[in-house]
Amino acid sequence: MPQEFVSPETLKIGKAISVPLHKGGLKRKIIMTFSGLILVLGILVIAVVYYLTGNALRKQVDLRAIAIATNLSDAAAGFVSRKSTLEADALIAKYGRLEGVAYAFIQDTKGGIIASSVQPFPSEIKDSSAITNRQVSSSRVANMRGRSVLETQVPILDGQLGTAHVGLWADAVQQEVHATVLQIVALVGLCLFGGILAAAVLAGRTTTPILELKSIADNISRGQLDTAISFDSNDEIGELARSLERMRASLKAAMTRLNKA
Repeated sequence: MPQEFVSPETLKIGKAISVPLHKGGLKRKIIMTFSGLILVLGILVIAVVYYLTGNALRKQVDLRAIAIATNLSDAAAGFVSRKSTLEADALIAKYGRLEGVAYAFIQDTKGGIIASSVQPFPSEIKDSSAITNRQVSSSRVANMRGRSVLETQVPILDGQLGTAHVGLWADAVQQEVHATVLQIVALVGLCLFGGILAAAVLAGRTTTPILELKSIADNISRGQLDTAISFDSNDEIGELARSLERMRASLKAAMTRLNKA
């Protein structure tokens, strides 16, 4: 049997044609592309919001602690100057019952405890540095009963009468910050979800006319030339529809001439 001659060019063409093409819906590709972009941007936004909001809330907590300690310092100045221990104890007890406050106490210029909201006074929270730094406000991290405390120290009468100390539970502060930040993150997440839904709707509206034109082109390729193509659009899709209509009309005219010949 004679063998057919196959040129290298034929082999190359056959090999190229046999390569499988990756199939995928245009709508799915659009949705995945936009959803991926939205998710990446959303993650970046959430990270920035979490960082900035967390820092802002921590600063607000610090300002709140300073405000409480300053109010305690101003209120205690008269009692300490008069050495009214009972009134100082009553004042400290009121501040110690505030939400999130671990303790409050007044320390004299020699380091002694004038009044405290916790009895007996825990030696682990006694601030020896307040003796030398009693003229300036400061903050530190202390421990009481195995829990961390964020303590703020404010001088009483410019440090002449001692210092007022207010400690806030660190875990309560963290929970408050996290709860607020998570609410904001949840809102951002809802916006991301809404963006993905909007991308799906837009993808559907974009691909629907393209799929309709594809169906019309398939009908034309099968010889269905009687139905005119009517597409009311002034964009590129409308131009494509008008091009298909011109092609359909030309093919129909050609077929008519062939049938008459």
